[in-house]
Amino acid sequence: MNKRREFLIQFGLLAGGMCILPSFTSVLNDHGKRKFGIQLYSLRDELPKGVENVIKNIANAGYSYVEGYGYSEKDGFWGLNPKTFKEMLSKYNLTCPSSHYDFGEYEQSGDLNIIKNYIEVAKGIGNEYIVIPYINPEIYKDEDKTKSWLVKLNKAAKLIKSEGLKLAYHNHQIEFYKMPNGKTGYEMLLEGTKPELVDFEMDIYWVINAGYDPIQLFKRYPNRFSLWHVKDMDKSNSSKNTEIGNGSIDFKIIFKSEKLAGMKYAFMEQENFDIDAFESINKSFKYLKHTL
Repeated sequence: MNKRREFLIQFGLLAGGMCILPSFTSVLNDHGKRKFGIQLYSLRDELPKGVENVIKNIANAGYSYVEGYGYSEKDGFWGLNPKTFKEMLSKYNLTCPSSHYDFGEYEQSGDLNIIKNYIEVAKGIGNEYIVIPYINPEIYKDEDKTKSWLVKLNKAAKLIKSEGLKLAYHNHQIEFYKMPNGKTGYEMLLEGTKPELVDFEMDIYWVINAGYDPIQLFKRYPNRFSLWHVKDMDKSNSSKNTEIGNGSIDFKIIFKSEKLAGMKYAFMEQENFDIDAFESINKSFKYLKHTL
């Protein structure tokens, strides 16, 4: 995750910022089966060897969409500008409904021009969601720092909504530190943002790693988790990932609550591999397709 830190629906937005409930068919393929995506960070070691080869392998595995990460003004997406990146995805019949964008500088400065740039990029590649992937963990050890961050987060969310997109927040385990007020940072984020402005991308692995139950969070905060990271936990080493269905997380039970959660897009993610990365994502997709 260190490299990623450095790189750094339920609701569909219409022009004018009006929210409507999307058709559930948006998450289904032509055969009525659920579509699945992949977070491209999973293949971060393969991308420098050839972006198109990565995209081709993702499409051949059966995934329907990807989630971007690592955009910078200098290098775009791994040397591709947004237009070229979108064209490459289209060539392989893939879409990119969401991308992770680095909010570290914005958290420090509050400069909305950073967000305006992300909005332009997001529109260029067809994103519906601009996702905050990670933020300074020290924020969630202090109530006042969390409140200050929430002010900036909500300002960004309003701007993003005004442009027909939506902000989402991706968790790690850092948001589950319990503060003196008795709340976790995650609770403060969920309760300090409005559903029409902010959705959440639940990384199921990190929620469980932190000792929490995803289903209980869905029950407590229904319809807030339009994006999921489906990432399995190695049975013998909880700090490692493994292929979906090969680990200790019971996704069959969790997926029964997808409507309660408001899930729209489910992204497979794996941060470390014991086998060839492309072989691994194929195995994960087969489980997703045939079991979930």
